[in-house]
Amino acid sequence: MKETPCEFPCASLVAGPYRSGTGDDPRKLEANVRAMNEAALALFRAGHLGVTGEALALPLLETAGSTGPGDAVYEEMFHPLAEQLLLRCDAVLRIGGPSEGADLMVGRARAWGKDVYTSLDDIPAAR
Repeated sequence: MKETPCEFPCASLVAGPYRSGTGDDPRKLEANVRAMNEAALALFRAGHLGVTGEALALPLLETAGSTGPGDAVYEEMFHPLAEQLLLRCDAVLRIGGPSEGADLMVGRARAWGKDVYTSLDDIPAAR
């Protein structure tokens, strides 16, 4: 029987929509970030480390001079940063609706042999 990485405190990338369906409206983007942060908080309270690519990417994009979602700096950094973060995580928690980027992270996680969860209820409790 395979021991899943999340049977102990693990790091999980929370992957959900950021831009999808927002028309890049700042309020909708923020609502999507909040949903991912809420899932990361729930993971923390369950004894795990929940992380989001947005928490890393958004401040770095601003520092690098990005003027908004979809510009050259965003395209250069946003998903590549999330992929680098995913390499250091044990699992992915996929939340929310349609999202090419979140689906990309799920595909990468599966290709790298990481666990993929679609509900907080499915993640084993930390020991």
